[in-house]
This record gives sequence, structure tokens and C-alpha cells, in this order.
Amino acid sequence: MSRNTVSSSSRGAVAPVPLAPTPERLARSVFTGSAPLRVLTTVQALLNAGDIGQDAANAAERWYRDWMFAREGVSDNARAAQAESITRHDAVSWQLVRGRASARLSDVRAALGGCGEVRLCLMMVREMSFAQMGKILFPHLSEARSRLKVSAQCAMVLEQLESFYAMARKRDGSEKTYVEKEF
Repeated sequence: MSRNTVSSSSRGAVAPVPLAPTPERLARSVFTGSAPLRVLTTVQALLNAGDIGQDAANAAERWYRDWMFAREGVSDNARAAQAESITRHDAVSWQLVRGRASARLSDVRAALGGCGEVRLCLMMVREMSFAQMGKILFPHLSEARSRLKVSAQCAMVLEQLESFYAMARKRDGSEKTYVEKEF
């Protein structure tokens, strides 16, 4: 048998290997679901507990998209938004749009303050649990007490973020979200 042929007995024997997080990633995060595994974020936990509404969770996602685009240059838009877009960016216009995303992050920081931004980064960027954040923000308190404090603070920051985006939409007089205008 030549090297390029596959025997018929081995053709059907190979099963596809399901994609899964690495052992390191599994140890770092809490996952939900069975296939595919998804990180159970603090925002989702607050939403499931009824501490925040869907609009606050959407505001967190908008902030995260801006953060990723401004800091990392990665834009993860819905396919519908990409299909509607007729703008093709060159290197200069792409950097201008990234600059606007960075300016929106500065606006959020000015509105929420540095402490609010720290909590957003811990929740969204670093994907930390409330217990992990509690160890960092309140090292002198017990784990249960620090977790409760962080949970309440995160819910408050997300509600403030939702309000910030709502005010920005009213100020701009547009039905489109504050972020969607750029893409």
C-alpha cells in the first residue's frame, strides 16, 4: 500500500476530537454548559442572580468590545453589522476608528472613575471571579465578606455603565448605540 492511500478499515475509525480548553485554562476559569464550554463570567452570574438587567449586561459587552478594539486592535462585530457596513478601512482610517474607541473608554473612565474602570477590567478583561477580585480589593476581609462587597460594587458599576451609554445615546440623538456608529 502506498503512503498516500488510506485503508478502508482506518477511514471510519477516526473520530473527531472535540475542542476543549487547555488544562491551564480549565484551572483558571469556571465554565458553564457542556458543548461548547463557555466561561461563566461575573456579568453572567450577576444577570442570572437578577442583580443586573440585560441592558447592563449589554453595556458591559459594549465596553469590552471597545476595550479589545482600542487596546488590542481586535474588532468582533456581529455578522449583520459587518454585512451592512459599506466602509472599507485602510490603515489610517482603521487607526482613527481605534482612536475613537479609545476616546470612548476615556469617556467611561471620566464618568465612572478609576475604581469603576478597575472593576470593569477585573470582570471583563481578566475574567476574575468575585472571590478572586475580593482577595485583591479587600485582602483584609474574609472571603465571603469580600465576595459580597465586590459583587455589589460590580453590579453598581454595570448599572452606572448602562446609564452612561443611555445618556450618550440621548445626547447624540440616535437610536444606534454609542459604539455601533463606528463600525
